[in-house]
Parts: sequence; C-alpha cells; structure tokens
Amino acid sequence: MIQVKSEQQVLQEGLQILFSNMEPSQVARFWAASNLGKGNYLKLKDELFAQESVASLYSKVLEFQKSKREV
Repeated sequence: MIQVKSEQQVLQEGLQILFSNMEPSQVARFWAASNLGKGNYLKLKDELFAQESVASLYSKVLEFQKSKREV
C-alpha cells in the first residue's frame, strides 16, 4: 500500500530541510518570498518547535554557524 503524505507533512519536511541547510533568517526570507505564510503560522510554529527550548535553539544556531565557518 502506498502512503501519500499530506500537504502539511510535505511542508514540514521541506521546512526541516531548509532549517538544516540555511540560517533561520534566510528561511524566513524564502518563506516570505514564496508566499508560504498563508495559513496558521502559530500552529505550524508549535508543531515545528514542540521539542525545542530557547536554549536548544540557541545551541543549534551556534552549531550551524560553526559548521558554515568550517566549510
């Protein structure tokens, strides 16, 4: 049986890929330029960052910045 992902699942997966390869500010600019801001941002934000805290996000930002300097 083939399972087809919902649009929400595809968007979440795409955003996770973007966040793992781009700085958050670049993702936000891409999002705005692509008109992806339509819909319930607060619900999406809660889903994307449900397991995160300010400290964990800060740590990820530092890791991302460090990885970009090493390239």
